[in-house]
Amino acid sequence: MNTSLAKHKKSSSRGLWFGGVGFTFIIALVGFGLSQIPGLDHVGQLACAIIIAVVYRQIWGYPEKFRTGIQFSAKRLLRLAIILFGLKLNIDVVFHQGLGLLARDVGTVVFSILLTMLLAKLFKANSSLSLLLGIGTGVCGAAAIAAVSPILKAKDEDTAIGAGIIALVGTIFAITYTILRPFLPLTDLQYGVWSGVGLHEIAHVALAGAPAGPDALAIALLAKLGRVFLLVPLSFILMYWMKRKNKVESDSDAKIEFPWFLIGFIIMSLFGSYVLGHLITVPTSVMNSISFFTSFILTMAMIGLGLNVSLKDLRTKALRPLLAMAITSVLLSVITYFTM
Repeated sequence: MNTSLAKHKKSSSRGLWFGGVGFTFIIALVGFGLSQIPGLDHVGQLACAIIIAVVYRQIWGYPEKFRTGIQFSAKRLLRLAIILFGLKLNIDVVFHQGLGLLARDVGTVVFSILLTMLLAKLFKANSSLSLLLGIGTGVCGAAAIAAVSPILKAKDEDTAIGAGIIALVGTIFAITYTILRPFLPLTDLQYGVWSGVGLHEIAHVALAGAPAGPDALAIALLAKLGRVFLLVPLSFILMYWMKRKNKVESDSDAKIEFPWFLIGFIIMSLFGSYVLGHLITVPTSVMNSISFFTSFILTMAMIGLGLNVSLKDLRTKALRPLLAMAITSVLLSVITYFTM
């Protein structure tokens, strides 16, 4: 009897786990469907899905019985997405063609983080969320926020709010760049560099750079790749900072877990840079499928985090960090424009 009961509980637990993962999968699928609608296609799958998750939480509450599966998506799939995201970084291209742009990229990262935190202090904004937004603005949007959140021990709701804000604000900036392009006294290549150095995510850079032609898009993505590359050293700097901070605060329980998924990110970057296309030929369609899969599981992970968001907290917590990040983004665009 006890054995039968244990098997039943185990089967039930496994079913609820699959239910939780399936729950995030379905919302991600709905988010993808919405992102195909004209108008919402500029907003993107990630932002659409996070909004759905947040709205669901406010109306029906957190689906507690599916918690284990949802947490699996939020934690494990998040790390897998960051590892696979490494394939988007061609280190060889950065080293051989993008070293000049890398200096600009370093400036972008430092400027974005420091100014966002300075403004956050001035506005008395939430420091944790502001730091995530500063890193997302400077490096590579939601992927950067997802990568550094475990290192910074950020709350799940801060990670989800930060990713959602970056996706929405970055989309607005990318569309604005596209609208302004015909009126700006920039060559296509200059516009490409401006897009790659100033915009938030790879998707935003692609959206803004494509109308200027293939050469502008290529240089824009190259500039963006340099910022993705800087995610690795930045993560280790943040690890060192957190360890020093915990030591000063004498918090012996606050140990910083080594972000092993970053090692996976580096390995996949090296694999994509020096093996794929050199030793192993992979069709473009396969690489596009991997890219879609990466974006999809990242969306599933963010849904898991988004279900922790309270709109009451969002109103009281996010407006000031959003203001700090928006001002930083505007100044970043203006400064990079006038240094072309």
